[in-house]
Amino acid sequence: MDLRKIKKLIDLLEESNLAELEIKEGEEVVRLSRVPRTATPVAAPAAPAPIAVPPAPTAAVVEPPAADALPAGHVVKAPMVGTFYESASPGTPAFVKVGQKVQVGETLGIIEAMKMFNQIEADVAGTVQAILVKNGLPVEFDEPMFVIA
Repeated sequence: MDLRKIKKLIDLLEESNLAELEIKEGEEVVRLSRVPRTATPVAAPAAPAPIAVPPAPTAAVVEPPAADALPAGHVVKAPMVGTFYESASPGTPAFVKVGQKVQVGETLGIIEAMKMFNQIEADVAGTVQAILVKNGLPVEFDEPMFVIA
């Protein structure tokens, strides 16, 4: 596996709250872990040692808002782990703003994961009540991103 891909995986792990990440590409397997694995039984073949990654500084960790702190409405959640962007490129206007009316299928933002840009679309029509994620910061799977009412 290309070392640049492994470095990107390490960066992705550092930016997230994940404890472990395993990627299979053909017959190659890369496992990154923040915590050491427990000892394997004697009868089991020895597994390759994981690449140890120190945890990210706690100041950089952004906690998602508690469910009871969200405004009333339909919550759009992140379908994957990645980096959130509010616009298609730097310097262009955000896809949506608080108070804007949106239709089903309208782009709310994008998530970059492994150099792939995935559009986050409104699954209900209504008005954007809240944008819960910040531009350029990592998001976790199932993290609340938008509230539409």
